[in-house]
Amino acid sequence: MHGGSSELYIGIPLGDGSARSDKLLERMSDAAPPPRYRFGVFEADASTGELRKQGIRVKLNAQPFQVLLMLLDRPGEVLTREEIAQTLWSDGTFVDYEHGLNSAVNRIREVLGDSATSPRFVETLARRGYRFVAPVHRIVADPVLQTGKQTPQPSGSDGDYNQSKGQADDRLLPTSAELPEASHNIVRALFLILQLMYVGFYVGALANLTEIEDLLSPLRAATAIFYILIGTASILIAVRAYLISAIALRAPGMRGRFLMMWPYLLIADVLWALSPLLLLHHINTGLALACMALLVYSPFAQRSLILMGAAREGAGSAESQ
Repeated sequence: MHGGSSELYIGIPLGDGSARSDKLLERMSDAAPPPRYRFGVFEADASTGELRKQGIRVKLNAQPFQVLLMLLDRPGEVLTREEIAQTLWSDGTFVDYEHGLNSAVNRIREVLGDSATSPRFVETLARRGYRFVAPVHRIVADPVLQTGKQTPQPSGSDGDYNQSKGQADDRLLPTSAELPEASHNIVRALFLILQLMYVGFYVGALANLTEIEDLLSPLRAATAIFYILIGTASILIAVRAYLISAIALRAPGMRGRFLMMWPYLLIADVLWALSPLLLLHHINTGLALACMALLVYSPFAQRSLILMGAAREGAGSAESQ
Protein backbone atom coordinates (compact mmCIF):
# COMPACT_ATOMS: atom_id res chain seq x y z
CA MET A 1 0.00 0.00 0.00
CA HIS A 2 1.30 3.46 -0.86
CA GLY A 3 1.14 5.50 2.32
CA GLY A 4 2.39 8.70 0.70
CA SER A 5 5.79 10.20 0.43
CA SER A 6 5.93 11.28 4.06
CA GLU A 7 5.63 7.69 5.24
CA LEU A 8 8.43 6.59 2.99
CA TYR A 9 10.83 9.41 3.70
CA ILE A 10 10.49 9.70 7.46
CA GLY A 11 10.35 5.97 8.01
CA ILE A 12 7.33 5.91 10.39
CA PRO A 13 4.33 3.90 9.12
CA LEU A 14 1.01 5.72 8.94
CA GLY A 15 -2.23 4.20 10.03
CA ASP A 16 -0.81 2.56 13.17
CA GLY A 17 -2.42 4.92 15.66
CA SER A 18 -2.92 8.62 16.27
CA ALA A 19 0.25 8.92 18.32
CA ARG A 20 2.41 7.90 15.39
CA SER A 21 0.50 10.16 13.02
CA ASP A 22 0.97 13.12 15.36
CA LYS A 23 4.65 12.32 15.70
CA LEU A 24 5.02 12.12 11.94
CA LEU A 25 3.27 15.46 11.40
CA GLU A 26 5.44 17.09 14.04
CA ARG A 27 8.60 15.85 12.36
CA MET A 28 7.33 16.92 8.94
CA SER A 29 6.66 20.46 10.14
CA ASP A 30 10.24 20.85 11.34
CA ALA A 31 11.92 19.01 8.48
CA ALA A 32 13.26 20.52 5.28
CA PRO A 33 11.41 19.76 2.04
CA PRO A 34 12.09 16.14 1.07
CA PRO A 35 14.71 16.01 -1.69
CA ARG A 36 14.86 14.15 -4.95
CA TYR A 37 17.83 11.93 -5.70
CA ARG A 38 19.17 11.43 -9.21
CA PHE A 39 21.51 8.56 -10.02
CA GLY A 40 22.20 7.38 -13.54
CA VAL A 41 18.92 7.13 -15.44
CA PHE A 42 16.92 6.89 -12.20
CA GLU A 43 15.33 9.50 -9.96
CA ALA A 44 13.82 8.88 -6.51
CA ASP A 45 11.41 11.48 -5.14
CA ALA A 46 11.12 11.34 -1.35
CA SER A 47 8.09 13.67 -1.33
CA THR A 48 5.95 11.47 -3.59
CA GLY A 49 7.49 8.09 -2.82
CA GLU A 50 8.12 7.46 -6.50
CA LEU A 51 11.05 5.96 -8.37
CA ARG A 52 11.35 6.85 -12.04
CA LYS A 53 13.57 5.51 -14.82
CA GLN A 54 14.08 8.03 -17.60
CA GLY A 55 10.91 9.74 -16.46
CA ILE A 56 8.80 6.56 -16.38
CA ARG A 57 7.51 5.47 -12.99
CA VAL A 58 8.87 2.16 -11.71
CA LYS A 59 6.91 0.23 -9.11
CA LEU A 60 8.74 -0.12 -5.81
CA ASN A 61 6.93 -0.88 -2.59
CA ALA A 62 7.19 1.24 0.51
CA GLN A 63 9.75 -0.73 2.50
CA PRO A 64 12.31 -1.21 -0.31
CA PHE A 65 11.85 2.45 -1.20
CA GLN A 66 12.66 3.46 2.38
CA VAL A 67 15.84 1.38 2.26
CA LEU A 68 16.76 2.96 -1.08
CA LEU A 69 16.26 6.46 0.34
CA MET A 70 18.53 5.65 3.29
CA LEU A 71 21.27 4.49 0.91
CA LEU A 72 20.81 7.48 -1.40
CA ASP A 73 20.99 9.90 1.52
CA ARG A 74 24.46 8.59 2.43
CA PRO A 75 26.17 7.46 -0.79
CA GLY A 76 29.59 5.94 -0.36
CA GLU A 77 28.93 5.24 3.33
CA VAL A 78 28.31 1.84 4.86
CA LEU A 79 24.87 1.41 6.41
CA THR A 80 24.84 -1.52 8.78
CA ARG A 81 21.99 -4.00 8.67
CA GLU A 82 21.17 -3.17 12.27
CA GLU A 83 21.01 0.55 11.51
CA ILE A 84 18.60 -0.02 8.63
CA ALA A 85 16.47 -2.41 10.68
CA GLN A 86 16.26 0.06 13.57
CA THR A 87 14.95 2.73 11.19
CA LEU A 88 12.42 0.44 9.54
CA TRP A 89 11.19 -1.19 12.74
CA SER A 90 11.97 1.45 15.35
CA ASP A 91 8.88 0.73 17.44
CA GLY A 92 10.25 -2.59 18.68
CA THR A 93 7.88 -4.69 16.56
CA PHE A 94 9.05 -8.30 16.51
CA VAL A 95 9.97 -9.15 12.95
CA ASP A 96 12.48 -11.33 11.14
CA TYR A 97 14.39 -8.26 10.00
CA GLU A 98 17.13 -10.33 8.34
CA HIS A 99 14.63 -11.83 5.91
CA GLY A 100 12.75 -8.57 5.50
CA LEU A 101 15.91 -6.60 4.75
CA ASN A 102 17.23 -9.21 2.32
CA SER A 103 13.92 -9.14 0.47
CA ALA A 104 13.95 -5.32 0.34
CA VAL A 105 17.52 -5.17 -1.03
CA ASN A 106 16.81 -7.90 -3.56
CA ARG A 107 13.77 -5.98 -4.77
CA ILE A 108 15.83 -2.78 -5.10
CA ARG A 109 18.43 -4.61 -7.17
CA GLU A 110 15.72 -6.17 -9.32
CA VAL A 111 14.18 -2.79 -10.10
CA LEU A 112 17.56 -1.13 -10.77
CA GLY A 113 18.85 -4.02 -12.87
CA ASP A 114 21.65 -4.52 -10.36
CA SER A 115 23.29 -7.66 -8.93
CA ALA A 116 25.02 -8.60 -5.71
CA THR A 117 28.00 -10.18 -7.47
CA SER A 118 28.68 -7.24 -9.81
CA PRO A 119 27.13 -4.21 -8.11
CA ARG A 120 26.57 -1.00 -10.03
CA PHE A 121 24.40 0.61 -7.35
CA VAL A 122 24.06 -1.35 -4.08
CA GLU A 123 27.18 -3.07 -2.80
CA THR A 124 27.08 -5.70 -0.06
CA LEU A 125 29.86 -5.65 2.53
CA ALA A 126 30.17 -9.00 4.25
CA ARG A 127 28.96 -9.01 7.85
CA ARG A 128 28.68 -5.22 7.79
CA GLY A 129 25.85 -3.90 5.65
CA TYR A 130 25.29 -2.09 2.37
CA ARG A 131 26.73 0.86 0.47
CA PHE A 132 25.45 2.82 -2.51
CA VAL A 133 28.38 3.01 -4.93
CA ALA A 134 27.02 5.03 -7.87
CA PRO A 135 27.21 8.86 -7.92
CA VAL A 136 24.12 10.47 -6.39
CA HIS A 137 22.92 14.04 -6.89
CA ARG A 138 20.48 15.58 -4.46
CA ILE A 139 17.94 18.06 -5.79
CA VAL A 140 16.26 20.14 -3.09
CA ALA A 141 13.39 22.56 -3.59
CA ASP A 142 14.01 26.11 -2.39
CA PRO A 143 11.92 26.42 0.83
CA VAL A 144 11.94 30.23 0.70
CA LEU A 145 10.91 30.95 -2.87
CA GLN A 146 8.49 28.00 -3.10
CA THR A 147 8.52 28.39 -6.85
CA GLY A 148 9.28 24.79 -7.63
CA LYS A 149 12.69 25.75 -9.01
CA GLN A 150 15.22 23.13 -8.01
CA THR A 151 18.86 23.53 -7.12
CA PRO A 152 21.10 20.51 -7.69
CA GLN A 153 23.51 19.72 -4.89
CA PRO A 154 26.03 16.89 -4.92
CA SER A 155 25.42 14.36 -2.19
CA GLY A 156 27.86 12.07 -0.49
CA SER A 157 31.07 12.03 1.50
CA ASP A 158 34.13 13.94 0.35
CA GLY A 159 36.25 10.81 0.35
CA ASP A 160 33.99 8.72 -1.83
CA TYR A 161 35.81 7.92 -5.04
CA ASN A 162 32.47 7.82 -6.85
CA GLN A 163 31.69 11.48 -6.06
CA SER A 164 33.68 13.20 -8.76
CA LYS A 165 33.64 16.77 -9.94
CA GLY A 166 30.49 18.34 -11.33
CA GLN A 167 27.05 16.96 -11.86
CA ALA A 168 26.26 13.86 -13.85
CA ASP A 169 24.83 15.81 -16.76
CA ASP A 170 28.07 17.80 -17.01
CA ARG A 171 30.41 14.84 -16.81
CA LEU A 172 32.44 13.73 -19.76
CA LEU A 173 33.21 10.33 -18.26
CA PRO A 174 30.34 7.85 -17.85
CA THR A 175 29.26 6.53 -14.48
CA SER A 176 28.61 2.87 -13.77
CA ALA A 177 24.88 3.54 -14.03
CA GLU A 178 25.28 4.89 -17.55
CA LEU A 179 27.28 1.96 -18.90
CA PRO A 180 25.63 -1.09 -20.49
CA GLU A 181 25.34 -4.35 -18.66
CA ALA A 182 27.70 -7.06 -19.84
CA SER A 183 28.93 -10.46 -18.80
CA HIS A 184 31.49 -10.30 -16.02
CA ASN A 185 33.69 -12.87 -17.78
CA ILE A 186 33.72 -10.80 -20.97
CA VAL A 187 34.64 -7.47 -19.37
CA ARG A 188 37.20 -9.17 -17.15
CA ALA A 189 38.82 -10.89 -20.14
CA LEU A 190 38.94 -7.64 -22.12
CA PHE A 191 40.54 -5.82 -19.19
CA LEU A 192 43.20 -8.51 -18.80
CA ILE A 193 43.92 -8.46 -22.54
CA LEU A 194 44.56 -4.72 -22.39
CA GLN A 195 46.97 -5.19 -19.49
CA LEU A 196 48.86 -7.89 -21.37
CA MET A 197 49.02 -5.60 -24.41
CA TYR A 198 50.75 -2.93 -22.33
CA VAL A 199 53.17 -5.45 -20.86
CA GLY A 200 54.04 -6.43 -24.43
CA PHE A 201 54.73 -2.77 -25.30
CA TYR A 202 57.02 -2.29 -22.31
CA VAL A 203 58.94 -5.54 -22.81
CA GLY A 204 59.25 -4.88 -26.54
CA ALA A 205 60.65 -1.40 -25.91
CA LEU A 206 63.20 -2.64 -23.37
CA ALA A 207 64.21 -5.42 -25.75
CA ASN A 208 64.98 -2.96 -28.56
CA LEU A 209 66.75 -0.15 -26.75
CA THR A 210 69.52 0.12 -29.33
CA GLU A 211 67.08 0.64 -32.18
CA ILE A 212 65.03 3.11 -30.13
CA GLU A 213 68.16 5.06 -29.18
CA ASP A 214 69.07 5.38 -32.87
CA LEU A 215 65.53 6.55 -33.67
CA LEU A 216 65.63 9.20 -30.95
CA SER A 217 69.16 10.42 -31.71
CA PRO A 218 68.10 13.34 -33.99
CA LEU A 219 66.07 14.87 -31.16
CA ARG A 220 67.57 17.48 -28.80
CA ALA A 221 66.24 15.78 -25.69
CA ALA A 222 67.03 12.29 -26.94
CA THR A 223 68.93 11.23 -23.82
CA ALA A 224 66.20 12.43 -21.43
CA ILE A 225 63.45 10.76 -23.48
CA PHE A 226 65.45 7.57 -23.66
CA TYR A 227 65.88 7.30 -19.89
CA ILE A 228 62.27 8.32 -19.21
CA LEU A 229 61.19 5.51 -21.52
CA ILE A 230 63.35 3.00 -19.65
CA GLY A 231 62.16 4.18 -16.24
CA THR A 232 58.44 4.27 -17.02
CA ALA A 233 58.54 0.91 -18.80
CA SER A 234 60.22 -0.73 -15.81
CA ILE A 235 57.76 0.76 -13.31
CA LEU A 236 54.68 0.10 -15.41
CA ILE A 237 55.58 -3.56 -15.92
CA ALA A 238 55.20 -3.95 -12.15
CA VAL A 239 51.94 -1.97 -12.14
CA ARG A 240 50.46 -4.08 -14.93
CA ALA A 241 51.57 -7.29 -13.21
CA TYR A 242 49.75 -6.12 -10.08
CA LEU A 243 46.55 -5.36 -12.00
CA ILE A 244 46.66 -8.66 -13.89
CA SER A 245 47.10 -10.72 -10.74
CA ALA A 246 44.54 -8.74 -8.72
CA ILE A 247 41.82 -8.89 -11.36
CA ALA A 248 42.56 -12.50 -12.32
CA LEU A 249 42.35 -13.59 -8.67
CA ARG A 250 39.37 -11.31 -7.90
CA ALA A 251 41.13 -9.43 -5.11
CA PRO A 252 38.66 -7.52 -2.90
CA GLY A 253 38.39 -3.75 -3.23
CA MET A 254 40.03 -3.55 -6.66
CA ARG A 255 37.30 -1.35 -8.11
CA GLY A 256 38.08 1.46 -5.68
CA ARG A 257 41.84 0.96 -5.90
CA PHE A 258 41.85 1.09 -9.69
CA LEU A 259 39.70 4.23 -9.77
CA MET A 260 42.16 5.92 -7.42
CA MET A 261 45.08 4.81 -9.62
CA TRP A 262 43.35 5.72 -12.85
CA PRO A 263 44.35 9.43 -13.12
CA TYR A 264 48.01 8.40 -12.91
CA LEU A 265 47.55 5.53 -15.35
CA LEU A 266 45.79 7.95 -17.70
CA ILE A 267 48.91 10.13 -17.86
CA ALA A 268 51.19 7.14 -18.37
CA ASP A 269 48.95 5.54 -20.98
CA VAL A 270 48.59 8.77 -22.97
CA LEU A 271 52.38 9.15 -23.01
CA TRP A 272 52.79 5.54 -24.13
CA ALA A 273 50.20 6.16 -26.84
CA LEU A 274 53.15 7.70 -28.68
CA SER A 275 54.90 4.32 -28.74
CA PRO A 276 53.83 3.47 -32.33
CA LEU A 277 56.19 6.24 -33.40
CA LEU A 278 59.00 4.00 -32.21
CA LEU A 279 58.02 1.57 -34.96
CA LEU A 280 58.41 3.97 -37.85
CA HIS A 281 61.25 1.82 -39.17
CA HIS A 282 58.68 -0.95 -39.64
CA ILE A 283 55.30 0.74 -40.28
CA ASN A 284 54.20 3.84 -42.15
CA THR A 285 53.14 7.10 -40.50
CA GLY A 286 49.41 6.64 -41.18
CA LEU A 287 49.27 3.29 -39.42
CA ALA A 288 51.26 4.70 -36.52
CA LEU A 289 48.74 7.56 -36.12
CA ALA A 290 45.80 5.13 -36.23
CA CYS A 291 47.40 3.01 -33.50
CA MET A 292 48.06 6.12 -31.42
CA ALA A 293 44.38 7.11 -31.58
CA LEU A 294 43.32 3.68 -30.32
CA LEU A 295 45.89 3.79 -27.53
CA VAL A 296 44.65 7.19 -26.36
CA TYR A 297 41.20 5.64 -25.94
CA SER A 298 42.56 2.61 -24.08
CA PRO A 299 42.72 4.13 -20.53
CA PHE A 300 39.10 5.23 -20.83
CA ALA A 301 38.14 1.74 -21.97
CA GLN A 302 39.90 0.26 -18.94
CA ARG A 303 37.96 2.56 -16.60
CA SER A 304 34.67 1.60 -18.23
CA LEU A 305 35.47 -2.11 -17.98
CA ILE A 306 36.18 -1.77 -14.27
CA LEU A 307 32.88 0.06 -13.72
CA MET A 308 31.08 -2.63 -15.72
CA GLY A 309 32.28 -5.32 -13.32
CA ALA A 310 35.78 -6.40 -14.34
CA ALA A 311 36.84 -5.98 -10.71
CA ARG A 312 34.09 -8.13 -9.26
CA GLU A 313 35.16 -9.76 -6.03
CA GLY A 314 35.28 -13.46 -5.41
CA ALA A 315 32.34 -15.32 -3.95
CA GLY A 316 33.94 -15.49 -0.54
CA SER A 317 34.45 -11.76 -0.18
CA ALA A 318 30.85 -10.66 -0.15
CA GLU A 319 27.53 -11.95 0.99
CA SER A 320 25.10 -13.28 -1.54
CA GLN A 321 22.41 -10.87 -0.47
